[in-house]
Amino acid sequence: MKLNNYIEHTLLKQDAIKDELIKLFEEAKEYNFLGVCINPINVKFASEYLKNTGIKIVTVIGFPLGQSTTESKVLETIDAIKNGADEVDMVLNVGKLKDKEYEFIVDEISKIKKACQGKLLKVILETDLLNQEEIKIASELSVQGGADFVKTSTGFVKNGTGAKVEHIKLMYETVKNANLGVKASGGVKDRETAIAMIKAGATRIGTSSGVKICSE
Repeated sequence: MKLNNYIEHTLLKQDAIKDELIKLFEEAKEYNFLGVCINPINVKFASEYLKNTGIKIVTVIGFPLGQSTTESKVLETIDAIKNGADEVDMVLNVGKLKDKEYEFIVDEISKIKKACQGKLLKVILETDLLNQEEIKIASELSVQGGADFVKTSTGFVKNGTGAKVEHIKLMYETVKNANLGVKASGGVKDRETAIAMIKAGATRIGTSSGVKICSE
């Protein structure tokens, strides 16, 4: 299994400096990772540094809480695409989901997808904060909103575990007929875990441990 073809090499910490970003990009080139996932402020730098490499530039929107207004998420998306983002990972508004404001969720996803201008949109469900039924509903709403992927986690929930095999299976079973992808993100730190996620239905792995995973 060529795990590098699944990996979005990730650096989302708030104190990331330029040298760390360059290291991330060089590792992505060395291991031929599918993409890098970085904060919006770093998208332009990443797109220039990785130009003509074929490595996807992935960024995050409404990160990490998902509590920005829809309008600001849309503007953030437009700016990210303008700066060279190939894919966008938006954070779902968990509060609205728990309040069962499902029309809001679908409308927000739909507007952000439109702002993507044909680029891929992933919806981060933040599974650490959801029960099984809520994960299923959030996945269904992502389909209705026109998303291309559902994703487990931001990795920023305090005491959160991130991606779990059972959650990946549930998400995959919910969206497979609509041909959405599933991204396992948060807590995937070794080869064994990455393979388990892929066997459960993950088509992408978001991790800061890509080098370790592909070196084991």
